[in-house]
Amino acid sequence: MTPFGRRVRELRAARGVTLAEMAEVLGVTPAYLSALEHGKRGRPTFTLIQGVIHVLGVIWDEADELVRLADLSHPRVTVDTAGLEPEATLFANRLAREIALLDRAELQRLATLLDEAQQRRAAAPQA
Repeated sequence: MTPFGRRVRELRAARGVTLAEMAEVLGVTPAYLSALEHGKRGRPTFTLIQGVIHVLGVIWDEADELVRLADLSHPRVTVDTAGLEPEATLFANRLAREIALLDRAELQRLATLLDEAQQRRAAAPQA
């Protein structure tokens, strides 16, 4: 399941909207919507995201969160390390090979490291 799919499913359940009901309003099949939630389809289109936001009646922060999660929910990722340090290529290849073996806590620790690096870059003085 993708982060977008998980959140859509949570919001649907909280609002009592079935997969079939949402699919009908969005003009897609329930099978397509299910595949999207489970990461068997690529990133949703902007139009579909807006439709989901409308059907679920989310506003402001929840709508922004869905847009952000959709952007981060492509189930097949390509990492281009051309021109980077050899360590970047090594890390990308190891991650691709081992990601299925990592548990939730290990994935969260790696995400935290990335968040901390992003915060350090944002706080660094601009040259």
